[in-house]
Amino acid sequence: MTKDKILIRGGRVVDPARKINAVADVFIEDGKVAAMPAQLPPETKIIEAAGCIVAPGFIDLHVHLREPGGEENETIETGSQAAAAGGFTAIVAMPNTKPPHDNPETVAFVARRGKEIGLTRVLPSGAITKERKGKELTDYAALREAGACALTDDGSTVQDDAVMEAAMRAAAKLNLTIMDHAQDSSVERKGGVMHEGEFSREFGLPGIPSFAEELTIRRDIELAEKTGCALHIQHVTSREGALAIAEGRGRGVRVTGELTPHHIALCDADIHPDDANYKMNPPLRSAADRKVLIALAVNGTLSCFATDHAPHSADKKALGFLKAPFGIVGLETAIGVTYTRLVKPGLMDEMNWIRRWTVEPARIIGLPVPSLAPGSVADIVVIDVANPWRVVAAELKSKSKNTPFDGWNLTGRAKYTICSGRIVS
Repeated sequence: MTKDKILIRGGRVVDPARKINAVADVFIEDGKVAAMPAQLPPETKIIEAAGCIVAPGFIDLHVHLREPGGEENETIETGSQAAAAGGFTAIVAMPNTKPPHDNPETVAFVARRGKEIGLTRVLPSGAITKERKGKELTDYAALREAGACALTDDGSTVQDDAVMEAAMRAAAKLNLTIMDHAQDSSVERKGGVMHEGEFSREFGLPGIPSFAEELTIRRDIELAEKTGCALHIQHVTSREGALAIAEGRGRGVRVTGELTPHHIALCDADIHPDDANYKMNPPLRSAADRKVLIALAVNGTLSCFATDHAPHSADKKALGFLKAPFGIVGLETAIGVTYTRLVKPGLMDEMNWIRRWTVEPARIIGLPVPSLAPGSVADIVVIDVANPWRVVAAELKSKSKNTPFDGWNLTGRAKYTICSGRIVS
């Protein structure tokens, strides 16, 4: 497919890699950012970006595309459409599919299908263990050769310390990051559906204690320190777990953590117990937890954002809080939720906000640092931060519409997404 010549004119370029925040034009040619020509070629497409932010395309380390095996909820195509609409030019696909990403064939299929669709870079993760059962390691070298960018059993946790240590040693040899859904099943409380606390008791719903997360995060950090493995904690929700990450980073452990938009914007006090769109795992924690999480995202301890985009069909979410599956969609609301809750009130400046969506996730999985410097791959998002917009779940590109943000008024939305020099949304 041919790649356009594009001029993005008059936008405010925010490029964390180069520490640039200034109004400038960006010219794209042959799929890359290029120097401004003395005269524009007549076929140049012009994007008027006055009043908008022009930034490197966003990267999401945590996306459930459901294919293969869960196509009634999402497909690689519909998930890619949602990603492009949300401003993401790279997404990491989670392994809890049917079959899971525990073999090179499935990993290669996901990577190949993403390239065929061509709306965003689909980077499959590989499963840590066979069938994600936490017992037997997969073939990490083969998974990496097939296209796996990191290792995770997301949706499940490797409970056996010896298995996790062996996984980290093997991953470290291949320079692959282990990403963990940290939750100790021995204290998780079987059947828990929300945070264990004041509101679970008020609603009469079984709770999931935050201690389950903290225990596993501390275990993982000790093993990462012992093995030298790069460790990334997915969807951090508890203040104790986040503080454990801060402690580990303080003593030089290669540990990072991600914070989701929904854990920034919501807490257990916001839950409507008759609406399973508020049901997610890990759950919405307390307002006190959220306050600490935001503070640690602002200071860089939790160094990146990620959506944990988890689509489920309407009939499944209609089963109610006790029986419905965990998860919400997030690719198309991520920019708006994080900009509205962090940047607009002055908690975080635009440079660091964009850094959390670009430079930092790239570093975690070893991608080239995203930039708008001439010669860089033209993965770019043009973000409208001037015009508020209203979330309408029915209009989302994702095949599933399970979001608690339906009807919310937000500021910040992808106006154009450009992937490899092509306008994809």
